[in-house]
Amino acid sequence: MKTVKLVDLAKTIRSKNAGTDRITFDIIFREKSNYELVKNSGALTMKTVAELFGIPESRIVDFVEFDPAFAIKFTINRLVPSGSFGEGDIFGCQQYPPLLDIEIPVKD
Repeated sequence: MKTVKLVDLAKTIRSKNAGTDRITFDIIFREKSNYELVKNSGALTMKTVAELFGIPESRIVDFVEFDPAFAIKFTINRLVPSGSFGEGDIFGCQQYPPLLDIEIPVKD
């Protein structure tokens, strides 16, 4: 089966702080068809996110498919608060790249 990378289907893929203890991720689509394709593919779930980021599912506090905005959003608990000693991404804005290469199955 043919696949397309998530980055080629989504308009925006980003991460950012959601308070000092969480990072939120947004995957936003311009077209409803691309949103529905990804949503229905089963390629982006709490389980796949946990595997992709190498974290237990229990660190994912929200996972939402928000139909009115053609968006998939999820939030994870940080291991240490933003700005703590040794914490490498104070704004949480550098955490999204693993999402870019998720392969989404498409029909030929």
